Amino acid sequence: MHRSGFVALIGRPNVGKSTLLNALVGEKVAIMSDRPQTTRNQIRAVLTRPEYQVIFIDTPGLHKPKHMLGTNMVQIARMTMEEVDLVCFLVEASQPPGPGDRYIADILNSVNSPLFLILNKIDLVSEDKLVDFSERYRQLCSFKDSFALSALKKINLEPLVDAALELLPEGPQFYPPDMITDQPEKFIAAEIIREKVIHLTRQEIPFSIAVVIEEMKPRNDGNLLDIRAEIFTERKSQVGIIVGKGGNLLKEAGTRARTELEALFGQRIFLDLRVKVKADWRNREEELRRLGYTW
Repeated sequence: MHRSGFVALIGRPNVGKSTLLNALVGEKVAIMSDRPQTTRNQIRAVLTRPEYQVIFIDTPGLHKPKHMLGTNMVQIARMTMEEVDLVCFLVEASQPPGPGDRYIADILNSVNSPLFLILNKIDLVSEDKLVDFSERYRQLCSFKDSFALSALKKINLEPLVDAALELLPEGPQFYPPDMITDQPEKFIAAEIIREKVIHLTRQEIPFSIAVVIEEMKPRNDGNLLDIRAEIFTERKSQVGIIVGKGGNLLKEAGTRARTELEALFGQRIFLDLRVKVKADWRNREEELRRLGYTW
């Protein structure tokens, strides 16, 4: 019997959903950052074995939105929960339930899909606190099962996969066996560039940047891939921060992105990055649609 199905990863921003997604399939599919609200889209990662295919779906962190982009992100997460075979609620094992967790639990209590509780980052908590916090979280919803693991350290991932398989229906492979994500190459390239800018700018730049791949094509000889990308920010004052003194920060972001993209695509890349201002793009529907942040 071949099993297949869809599993959504739900939780507050920055609880490790993207890290878990990447760890489960053994490849980097979603960008990672210790800053909240990094994930903006529904990202699918495919785990295929001869006996099964599980499609894990990383969703934007559920939060109370402050702009149109945030509203769309929350809508994506809530709609995903209604379309999957299993919902996994990720929380931080080192923290007791807070208002954000209770807010999500209230939403999950109206979801028809079975629920798993996942206590992530167990490497950061003592055994006594883990037992205490786990019990508090289990009181929030009617969970079918709970798991304590570390996505970053790849600890205790197998029990989660095994338990998920028991709930998935008999079905076919939805994707080819060698596919690990259904995201197009342009999306992946844009996300990797955005990740590098986030890492280098740290607290100086809020999440008001977006990256669009304007052009992606091989040179005539086929030995070099040209990628031209535009980094959008909302204010002129942020352009100088992203570019850095003498252009050093943007150059470093480009070098890091190019290195990762060359390993991913298996060929040399010429990466051209430009920074532009697009005022208040997070509250403009036409810009959100162009940037791919509408549902």
